[in-house]
Amino acid sequence: MSNNAKLHALRQEAVPRGVSNLLPVFTERAKNAELWDVDGKRYIDFAAGIAVLNTGHLHPKVQAAVAAQLNRFSHTCFQVTEYESYVQLCDRLNRLAPGPTPKKTLLVTTGAEAVENAIKIARAHTQRNEVIAFSGAFHGRTMFTMGLTGKVVPYKVGFGMMPGGIHHLPFPAEYLGVTPEQSLHALDTLFKADVEPTRVAAIIIEPVQGEGGFYPAPVSFLKSLRQLCDQHGIVLIIDEIQTGFARTGHWFAIERAGIEPDLMTVAKSLAGGFPLAGVIGKAPIMDAPAPGGLGGTYAGSPISCAAALAVLDVIEEERLCQRAEQIGQQLRQGLTDIRTKHHLTCFGDIRGPGAMVALELVKDQDANQPDADLAKALVQQCAQRGLLILSCGTRSNVIRFLVPLTASEAIIAEGLSILEQAFAALLAETARKTA
Repeated sequence: MSNNAKLHALRQEAVPRGVSNLLPVFTERAKNAELWDVDGKRYIDFAAGIAVLNTGHLHPKVQAAVAAQLNRFSHTCFQVTEYESYVQLCDRLNRLAPGPTPKKTLLVTTGAEAVENAIKIARAHTQRNEVIAFSGAFHGRTMFTMGLTGKVVPYKVGFGMMPGGIHHLPFPAEYLGVTPEQSLHALDTLFKADVEPTRVAAIIIEPVQGEGGFYPAPVSFLKSLRQLCDQHGIVLIIDEIQTGFARTGHWFAIERAGIEPDLMTVAKSLAGGFPLAGVIGKAPIMDAPAPGGLGGTYAGSPISCAAALAVLDVIEEERLCQRAEQIGQQLRQGLTDIRTKHHLTCFGDIRGPGAMVALELVKDQDANQPDADLAKALVQQCAQRGLLILSCGTRSNVIRFLVPLTASEAIIAEGLSILEQAFAALLAETARKTA
């Protein structure tokens, strides 16, 4: 029995089935855009820990910063005794956040925790309760963020009644036939039929949906939301948890819309693999909760803060925003070449800003015929050949590419070659079955 098989057998006994696994593979070590399992097999990593490793596995500067912090102290709890790295990181994030309004930052541990706190802050500021989110959204798995998340399977199944005060609108994904005008009409209908805008504390939206399928929110729609929130005194929360820190070719994806969020949630690639998240927002809004209303025992861990400061340095010094654009071009061109070479009618759409690239799989180039089975099979075929990719989307038919922004052109080309081989194998298998 392989080492992977032995460990997976133990995992089956020790870990609940609700924690699913893409592959029965255990990582032994990793470096930049590659990892090796406990049986010695090498993988090219196009998943990046679900968008956590924009600076790659174990970037030397991040390693050095963490090692230096470990020689000082590992934990005090910021609410007990302050430490410099927390304040330095908040200051840098405030200066990086888009818009001229003075900012303040709260550090927490996970993306879901950041979203929960953003809602708390919005409610404290507005003294209102209702929140508006979107279909296809993913904002977390805690009880309230699960309510905000706009996908039932697998996130809400079996967990009973969702929290009250949450309303969902159709996300404007034109490939799926939903225009910005339709979404705005749905918002107007919501205000007339279900909840007056003076009861709404916040609207939360991802500038590019993550789990929902990598659909970018149209710039015109984001601008309209900004105007409506200003008109009605609603806090506009931009969820940058998956899109932030150079992934889309900007520090934050909302920059392409040219608007200023009221609050912005961040996590994932902020600390290069160490658990850290935050809420960055306009100072008067961030100051709404009373002292003691925000915080957490591990919130803003000094280890994670040291890692995050190093991550910000790496993004600047290695010009990863520009690198994201180059990687995106390479991925989109590579996918287009595969489609052309093999006459693939299963390629419905290739999209996404910067290096946040998606491939939508359909039947006969028909957007109304999603091919979730092909997406599932492709993930497994690629893994067998040494490439890690992820699927996503409300219809489970989208392949998302989250290549570390530190990956070389050669590694990306090798990954695309494996992807092409996997498609060829699936096509051959289909041909055999239909012969």
